[in-house]
Amino acid sequence: MSEPSLEVFASLPLAERLFVRGRLASAPLAALAARAHGATMLDVGCGHGVLVALLAVGHPQRQVVGIDPDDRKIEWARRSVGRCTNVELRACTIETLAAERPGGFDTVLVADVLYLLEPVAWTPFLRAAHRLLKPGGRLVLKEAEDDGSWRVTKALLQERVMVHLFRRTHSSGSVGFQPRQVLLEALDRAGFDVEEALALARGYSTPHVLFTASARR
Repeated sequence: MSEPSLEVFASLPLAERLFVRGRLASAPLAALAARAHGATMLDVGCGHGVLVALLAVGHPQRQVVGIDPDDRKIEWARRSVGRCTNVELRACTIETLAAERPGGFDTVLVADVLYLLEPVAWTPFLRAAHRLLKPGGRLVLKEAEDDGSWRVTKALLQERVMVHLFRRTHSSGSVGFQPRQVLLEALDRAGFDVEEALALARGYSTPHVLFTASARR
């Protein structure tokens, strides 16, 4: 693997290593990691732990927590990046962690989670992210947006295959993308001030959009 931080996944079976490689190649996760600040970081929906690795490996001063409701993925993460001393992994929901560790993190990162939830669940989810942040904390959110391009149709088909056919991703029953304005409105209702909304579709076949936001107090 060309990314040094991903050497931690070398001991996983081939299928899982390929999944990790595909995840890194298909999404601008490095752009999320570059926007993280502070010493305590949370990756919500961490999966195999690719973003956790980008945040933790080579940064011993950081404490990085990864959570995911999928026990299978957390187990793969524990067998790889979870061996790093500055990484903690939990199989739980964001609401569970928010009740346990309110105000516990400088940065909360969320990559490709909301599209697996019904839109009515977005604001409660984001409010839980708000509760997890320290004063002055930052949310870094990456989703795919419905920008009306061919990328939307392609990405939606791909995700439905991954969720319903291969069952590589767990969903609440919803798989879909929304226009950027819907995401912005959900962030506002949850108490965030958006500082950056950046399209990152170029070079990818998915209409990625990245938000950085601060928590209003």
